Amino acid sequence: MFRTLRRSVERRKAEDTLDQASIPIDFVGILVRLLLAAVGGAILGANRELAGKPAGLRTHALVGIGACLFTIIGLLVAAEPTLDLAAPGRIVQGVIAGVGFIGAGAIFRREGARVGAGLGYGLTTAASIWIVAAVGTAAGAGLWRTALAGTGVGILILLLEDPLARLSQKISDKASDGQ
Repeated sequence: MFRTLRRSVERRKAEDTLDQASIPIDFVGILVRLLLAAVGGAILGANRELAGKPAGLRTHALVGIGACLFTIIGLLVAAEPTLDLAAPGRIVQGVIAGVGFIGAGAIFRREGARVGAGLGYGLTTAASIWIVAAVGTAAGAGLWRTALAGTGVGILILLLEDPLARLSQKISDKASDGQ
């Protein structure tokens, strides 16, 4: 009975390590985190690229890698003898602010548009870049399940964009016909 209980506890501890922030201890650990961030970003970016949006696969993958790398750096700095425990939080804040500028560029980058025209263009792409930064940050912190869940929910929302827009248009058309 105690062996079964111990195995259950050990298995639970192994599962918990997938969702605990941790400091990467070797090159392979760093590489796996960077690859997870790149793949998460590429999945969301592929959707944007196939939709012909200004920021596509490469941009999203690079944002994910950058956020992941900054997060890893913050964790490593916090682990140094200086023990700057606030470093990871400050770095994540910097990533969020920096990604805001990239997102703003995605919103305003529209060929042939006048300044102030079509401000609604690019909002979804900007939001997807923001999500990719969060996925990269989660991957960098070693939060594997969180990074995978963020990628999954993000791509689900992006894939539902067109069907929901069509449904909304049908509802709107029916409402205007009934008036």
